[in-house]
Formats: sequence, C-alpha cells, structure tokens
Amino acid sequence: MPFSVLISLPVAVWGAFAGLIVGHYELNVYAQIGLVMLIGLSAKNAILIVEFAKMKHEQGLGLVEAALEGAKLRLRPILMTSFAFILGCVPLAKASGAGALSRQVMGYVVIGGMLAASFIAVFLIPVLFYLVEKFSGGKKPHPATQPAPVGLEHVEAVVPASH
Repeated sequence: MPFSVLISLPVAVWGAFAGLIVGHYELNVYAQIGLVMLIGLSAKNAILIVEFAKMKHEQGLGLVEAALEGAKLRLRPILMTSFAFILGCVPLAKASGAGALSRQVMGYVVIGGMLAASFIAVFLIPVLFYLVEKFSGGKKPHPATQPAPVGLEHVEAVVPASH
C-alpha cells in the first residue's frame, strides 16, 4: 500500500516546479518549505484513495472496481480540501510589501503542486493502486485473517456477574 502513495508524489513535486517556472522564481528555502507542506497534503489525498480502495478490495470487489470505487468515494472531499488549500494560498502568491518574495515563492509552489495533485494524481492514484496490487500479488485475504470491523477492535464480551 505505501508504494501506491509514494509513486504518486512526484506529480505534486512536478506541479510545484511548474509553479516556480510560471512565477519566474528559483528553488530556495521557502520553496522547499512549501514542498514539504505540499507533499504532506498530497500524500494525505493519496492515502485516502488507497485506503478506501483497499477496504473495498477486502470486501470482495475486484482490483479495478475497488480502485474506481475508492476514487469515486473520496473525490469530492479531496477536491474540497484541495481547493480550500489553493484558495488559502492565493494571498501568499499575491503578497506585497516587506518579505513578499518569500511568501510569493511559497504560494506559487503550493498552488502549482496542489493543482497538479488535484487534477492529475486523482486519476493516477487508482491506476497506481491497481498496478502495485497486481504486481505484488494483491489477492483477497482469507476470511479468518481479515481484521475486525472498524470500531470493534476494543470491544470485550460482557459477562454477567454471578451472585
């Protein structure tokens, strides 16, 4: 599962470098801070899709159906958080005054990376999930080895007290 997430991160990094080129900026420490922030959010998006696809696959769907279902289920929340993040970084990209260059660089890196992660990686992550699971032998787990349903792992049997 981690490979599906890690392989999708270069898309966001590519978008960040495209943002630097569009803004005519160079890679400096502020751009690197923006890259760290960007990798965190784009990895979170990938983890959400892969986790839901894995869950659907364990419930019995085939790899293709599970990948598509995971992408469908998480598309709207991912787009909402990505666009909120992008719109929140617009003031950084349009900053003026003292120290504006550092904010502009960070804004362009994050906006470019999140646009790429939102529009390209959302379609690429299910494909990567399918490929990684297919090549790693993504077979359905045996019913006896499946994990307990979410929320029930700490439930203990209630035994009535004897008098």
